Amino acid sequence: MFKKNLCALAVSAAYLMSANTVQATENGGTIYQPGAENYTCCALPPPGVYGMVFGQHYTADKVRDNNGNDVAAGTGFKVTANAVVPRIVWITDKKVGEASLGFHAILPLVDLDVKNAPPGSQSNSGLGDMTFGPVLGWHHSPNLHSVLALDIYAPTGKYDQNDIANIGRNHWAIQPVLGVSYIQPKGLNADLKAMWTYNFKNDESFLPGVSEYKDGQELVFDYDLGWGLGNGWTVGVGGYLYKQITSDKADGVKVANNKAKAFAIGPSVRYDSGKGWFVTAKYQDESNVRNRADGSAFWLKAVFPL
Repeated sequence: MFKKNLCALAVSAAYLMSANTVQATENGGTIYQPGAENYTCCALPPPGVYGMVFGQHYTADKVRDNNGNDVAAGTGFKVTANAVVPRIVWITDKKVGEASLGFHAILPLVDLDVKNAPPGSQSNSGLGDMTFGPVLGWHHSPNLHSVLALDIYAPTGKYDQNDIANIGRNHWAIQPVLGVSYIQPKGLNADLKAMWTYNFKNDESFLPGVSEYKDGQELVFDYDLGWGLGNGWTVGVGGYLYKQITSDKADGVKVANNKAKAFAIGPSVRYDSGKGWFVTAKYQDESNVRNRADGSAFWLKAVFPL
């Protein structure tokens, strides 16, 4: 029966691409990076064009198996991934019912370093996999907002089945998104973004003896809970819940005992200038990890009108 080896878990468990990146499935990774979003994630701005920049620093020196054991213990394994992720958002003046219509595109820049993951160590950098798609946004009240979107992931990132450190996943994916934001300048702030990911086949798998690999379906919930201080600052906690809900398939055969899961939490802060731009930052540490890398991430996000 096919089984993931340490390299498979470690390598993509290290791959990273902000609003997309790794951690479960074929190389231990996922095409969307859980925990990327932060406060006000699901409140569309007024019509116009907006720029966003995500920054992420992720490190891991553990790889958990199906029982939670660290299969990389004693190997000196470490993965470090840094990503700068520009994002363009266009909110049109068109309406679909009561919803505003918008579009977005993301093209991450990734630097990945993998150490002591059989068969060795490697570094790679370059463009990651692109994300694009439409979004609908509702403003139910001055405080309550929601979005419905469809993200499409294209295999634009560099991929070589002979590499250890791949910054592309070499397959397409689609991801319906449903999100809600509750915002108060002074008072409670809460955000929940739910995503279901359907992955298509990678027909050039790097795993030994496997020609094509299909990652399982995944559920991701990014969340934040905080308190507005009334001076532009919001402070609280944020993170994600990740769970793989169907098995991977290697050459059409289900892979046993490899469904991944993880939970992450950490401090989260936001500053709104009141002039159309704002910055968020958060740190999140992973726990209850299965079948993927176990590490921590630091996120920065800046939003500004163009």
